[in-house]
Amino acid sequence: MTDRLHRSAPPAGLPQPVSPTDVGVVHLGIGAFHRAHQAVFTDRAMALSGDLRWGILGVTQRSAGVRDQLRPQDGVYAVLTAGAAGGGSSSGDGSAALGDGLSLELVGAVVDVAYPAEETPRVLAALAAPTTHVVTLTITEKGYARRPDGGLDVDRVRPDLEALRAEELAVGSDENNPEQATATSSEQKVVLGAAEPGAASSAIGILVRGLAVRRRVSGDLPLTVLTCDNMVDNGRVLERLVREAVDAALPGAEGAALRAYLDAAVTFPCSMVDRIVPATTPAQRDAVEAALGVRDEGLVVGEPFTQWVIEDRFAGPRPPWEAAGATLTADVAPYEQAKLRLLNGTHSLVAYSGWLAGHATIAEAVGDPAIAEAAREYLFDDALPTLDAPFDLRSYGEEILHRFANPHTGHTTIQVAMDGTQKIPFRWGGVLGDSLSAGRVPGGLVLGLAAWAEFVRRRVMAGEVVDDPRAAELAEVVHGAGGDREATVRGLLGVPGLLPDVAVGHEALLGAVVDARVPVS
Repeated sequence: MTDRLHRSAPPAGLPQPVSPTDVGVVHLGIGAFHRAHQAVFTDRAMALSGDLRWGILGVTQRSAGVRDQLRPQDGVYAVLTAGAAGGGSSSGDGSAALGDGLSLELVGAVVDVAYPAEETPRVLAALAAPTTHVVTLTITEKGYARRPDGGLDVDRVRPDLEALRAEELAVGSDENNPEQATATSSEQKVVLGAAEPGAASSAIGILVRGLAVRRRVSGDLPLTVLTCDNMVDNGRVLERLVREAVDAALPGAEGAALRAYLDAAVTFPCSMVDRIVPATTPAQRDAVEAALGVRDEGLVVGEPFTQWVIEDRFAGPRPPWEAAGATLTADVAPYEQAKLRLLNGTHSLVAYSGWLAGHATIAEAVGDPAIAEAAREYLFDDALPTLDAPFDLRSYGEEILHRFANPHTGHTTIQVAMDGTQKIPFRWGGVLGDSLSAGRVPGGLVLGLAAWAEFVRRRVMAGEVVDDPRAAELAEVVHGAGGDREATVRGLLGVPGLLPDVAVGHEALLGAVVDARVPVS
């Protein structure tokens, strides 16, 4: 049996990975994207600066899979960059060329991974630790437990809010009962409350519980909570949800101390992230094993392009991410809007159109002349005129199409098509609202909406899964329309919260979507 990759014995030809001295970052949602993006920036920042305080404790929410991949490897894994010009690295990042446009880089920034269903006390303790200065998140749009109107869906996080209330009130009771306080270890009383905490069941829940623990431990120890998910004004969105969770769990005076702590010591900067990170295939794991002579169960794959723009609004110390190429700015919004409307919006259009045309991957779909034409219409005629950014938007748009055509990434159309009701408001909503307000029905976006509606209709009528948090609601619309295409389009585009107000009931838009000729396989 082939040995596993491990921090203590890196394979020949690759440098020793960084070995952090502390956990400085707790990351919620340690999937492939984080490991190919923020963890790489953090790893490179430590290597370039020599500041090794920024080890990452990853938190995996859905299953113990990532923990079980990385813990036997002491957190170390490789990133396979697919499509680099010349097959190597020109950035001095410590990667090694494998040929055929591939390069490999070891990442040592992740110290360990915890699974809250089994290790909630450890995660809470890490969130409270004085060495932890930053919490980052990549939990996808649906991980934020929002209602269609954007507010917190309290029912989805209720177990954690009940646990938060119990923990806060138990600690308060202990503080007023010296005998009970003496009987409870100081670490458990202060960090975890009088009783063993219940297992966390949501990312928002464990974050709020961790903030409460940190307040109890330190009183005023600052913390930066940095979301890296694709949402407009994402930092402000997260802060609002956290505050709504506190209000729901600890109304009035009960939550006064925690609210004061949030006001004084916690910031929620906005950020924008970009890198295409497809699912790692068994064949890629086998190829890397053959090249290195060790098995890496934590291998992730990414395209050469990577970008991270961060609002420079930190509560305390932070990793020197700019040394690794991140952009620190006072205003993320122009970058965020350009990425959401141009890259993410085009990605969704290509995914829905490509799936309908029978293309398995985004690269195949964008190679279809009809789909490429629609993508260009959306990019340059619909989205670009709605933007004002501090960089060349047309060049950025051309680069997007080049990136999508990279066959190495293997990004599937069905993968990008998931969670449409969560993505469409952010990816297409702004373009649609601005275009309609200017008196123009955007032709490329019309095709995108028609393709999404037809995608949903076909999946539901075939009895196939629609991977969307509102799947039951979508299916009800389709069945209520009897599968009729026009009735389905009108019903789906009327789903609350999907489109901006100016588009709701807009007859010219609805008529154009109904009349659009979507691809067929």
